[in-house]
Amino acid sequence: MPPKAMPPPAAPTSAFAAAPSVRAGVALMLLGMLLFSLNDVMGKWLVATYSVGQVLLIRSFAGLVALTPFIWAAGAASLFRIERPGLQALRAALATVEVFCFYAAVQYLPLADAMTYWLAAPIYVAALSPLLLGERVGWRRWCAIAVGFGGVVIAMGPSAAALSPAALYALVGSLTFGLMILTGRMLRGTPDVALVFWQMAAALAAGAVTARHGWVAPDAAALALLSALGVVALAAHVCVNRALKFADAATISPLQYTLLLWALVFGWLFFGDLPERRMLLGAAIIVGAGLFIFFRERQRGRG
Repeated sequence: MPPKAMPPPAAPTSAFAAAPSVRAGVALMLLGMLLFSLNDVMGKWLVATYSVGQVLLIRSFAGLVALTPFIWAAGAASLFRIERPGLQALRAALATVEVFCFYAAVQYLPLADAMTYWLAAPIYVAALSPLLLGERVGWRRWCAIAVGFGGVVIAMGPSAAALSPAALYALVGSLTFGLMILTGRMLRGTPDVALVFWQMAAALAAGAVTARHGWVAPDAAALALLSALGVVALAAHVCVNRALKFADAATISPLQYTLLLWALVFGWLFFGDLPERRMLLGAAIIVGAGLFIFFRERQRGRG
C-alpha cells in the first residue's frame, strides 16, 4: 500500500508501468508453482501404485467436475467460441504430453531430480518469446537465464542416468511445458475456463485410452487422493493461466525456479530424499538468477 502523503502517480512511461498487474502476475505464478508442487508430491505417491493413464483419467475427471460451476457461470457455449482453435488444440496436446511425461519420470526419479529438467523450460520460453510473442528480452536477462541454466546443470550433475528412459521423459516434458507456456501467452484472449477445460478434456481422453493397461482398483482413500489431485491441478492451471495474462512470459517464467525449492523440501519430508550439496548450490544459483530477472524488469519499468 503506498504512503498516504504520496502525490498522484505520473502517467505511465513504459509498458511495464502497470506494476500492480505485474505484481499480481508474479503472486499468481508463485501460488501456482506451490500448487503444482503439491500436485507433484501427490502424483509421485500415487504412480507408485497406479498407472500413469489411470492417474490421468481420474484426476482429469475430478478436475472437470470441479470446473463445472465455472462452466455453468460462463455458459457452456463459451467453451466453443474460442480464438485460434488450432492453437487451442495444440496447447491441449502439449499439456497432456507434459503431465504424462512428468508422472512417467517421477516413477523412477527423485522429485527434485525430475524438477531440475523442468527448470529448463524458461530457457525455451526466453529464446522463443521474441520470435513468437514479440517480447523484448535484453542482454542482461539473457545472461541471467544462462546463469540459471548453469545452476540447473550443477544441480543435475553428470551421471550415467542422463540417458535413462526416465530422463528422456523429463526432457520431453520440460520442452512441452515451455511450449505450453508460450501458447498460453499467445491465447491470452481466451477465458481461463475454456483454456483449462480443453486442457483437462485432452488429458481425460488420453487417460481413457491408456488407463486400461495395468488398471488397479483404488480403495476409497486412494480414490479421494486421485480426485484431490485433479482439484489441485485445476487450481494450479488457473493461477498460471491468469498470471500469463498479467505479465509477459519472460518475466514470470523464471519463477518456475521455485518448483525446485518446493521439490527439495517436499522430497525430504515425504520421500526421505536428502539433497546433495551440488543440488543446494544449483538451487541457489537458479533462484538468484530468477530474482535478478524479475527485479531487472522492475528497474526497467521505473527508469
